[in-house]
Amino acid sequence: MVVGDFALELDTVVIGSGPGGYVAAIRAAQLGQKVAIVERDTIGGVCLNVGCIPSKALINVGHKYQDALNSQAFGLETKEVTLDFAKTQEWKDTQVVNNLTTGVGMLLKKNKVEIIKGSAFFNDKNQFRVIDGDNAQSYSFNNAILATGSRPIEIKGFKFGKRVLDSTGALALKEVPKKLVVIGGGYIGSELANAYSNLGSEVTILEAQDDILMGFDKDMIALVRKDFEDKGIKVITNAFAQKATDNKDSLTVTYKVGDKEETLDTDYVLVSVGRKANTDDLGLHLANVDLDERGLVKVDKQGRTSNKNIYAIGDITPGAALAHKASYEGKIAAAAISKENAEIDYVAMPAVCFTDVELATVGITEAEAKEQGLSVKVAKFPFAASGRALALSATEGFTRLITDKETGTILGGQVAGVSAGEVIAEIALAVEARMNIEDIALTIHSHPTMAETIMDAAELAQGMPIHI
Repeated sequence: MVVGDFALELDTVVIGSGPGGYVAAIRAAQLGQKVAIVERDTIGGVCLNVGCIPSKALINVGHKYQDALNSQAFGLETKEVTLDFAKTQEWKDTQVVNNLTTGVGMLLKKNKVEIIKGSAFFNDKNQFRVIDGDNAQSYSFNNAILATGSRPIEIKGFKFGKRVLDSTGALALKEVPKKLVVIGGGYIGSELANAYSNLGSEVTILEAQDDILMGFDKDMIALVRKDFEDKGIKVITNAFAQKATDNKDSLTVTYKVGDKEETLDTDYVLVSVGRKANTDDLGLHLANVDLDERGLVKVDKQGRTSNKNIYAIGDITPGAALAHKASYEGKIAAAAISKENAEIDYVAMPAVCFTDVELATVGITEAEAKEQGLSVKVAKFPFAASGRALALSATEGFTRLITDKETGTILGGQVAGVSAGEVIAEIALAVEARMNIEDIALTIHSHPTMAETIMDAAELAQGMPIHI
């Protein structure tokens, strides 16, 4: 091993180059800091390489495949539709993932961010070592931002391998499984179950809780459940996975519902029961960085840890494991290092699930408002009354606004259905800016668009709906 015999000095160092790390590095550079970023794998982290981006690429292909197979109602007839999944994977990897990660690398270079390849390990409160194969180099720093992300949780009886997959493995399959069992019906499990069903797999979801996608309202979940049922995805709730038996060219999955033991034969199993923060192999105890009982880094409102010169963002900190949360926190940490008056404020943190019936939420829900003792008005506008939804043949869903009953201030909102992930952005802006329903109702929205449903919901909240 080649070891650097002295510590090189760094100003601001970011460890991890995912959507939290690379954004933090670029913003810090823009604020005048001299920045280096340490990455042990590929620039872009999990999200860009084996998470958010490639999964949406496969979801997109599934949509197009189903459109090609089922467009007779629009007068479109196709004689034969085939899926070359190897070509699909090549497109995903080269035209989507590679283009995006290459672009991020160019942005880092443009902003004069030094890229250091290797794994970082702290050996002091202001010093760490980077190991890359046979090479090792020590560095000291003035400020550090931890953005090391998370990894899939492996459960007993389901050791990751050739046929028992985590999300990374599921996105890299060389074939579309004839049968796929998904353990866990959260965001990742539901999205990939939906994608592979559209691509032709027979899919079963085993969920330990009472329902899938428990972070969303029941009427939103019901739309996804109905769509899953229509496309043949079987959802088994209160099901506890026990083990996967390897049959060489297939697997037998054993699970329990109550005291009854059942089995399923499948080609592959996707385990998506949650993720674990990457904080256990960094030597954080030597850097005087405190963790909570879940292994998450304790931070203040600027992302600062118990070591005043080290900040932490993204999946390794408390809160939802969302790429845009990490990016947001990265900007706050970079600003804090530059002595700017910036603090983390989660008033408007949107969350989106990209099932065929997209689900999106921001701010508080009606149930949360009741728990907090707030007096609210709920306005729910159905997509069936939207001209754009009708033209898209996508009338399942709605836009809902949660407003303060007395002042009309928009406190939250949910969107279920086509383009929910896009439509939620305007509601997020309204919540962040503490806007009133009148602000939305008086804003001219282009027609016909799904965004109009927000204006319609605002008018409904005012008691003066036009379209219902």
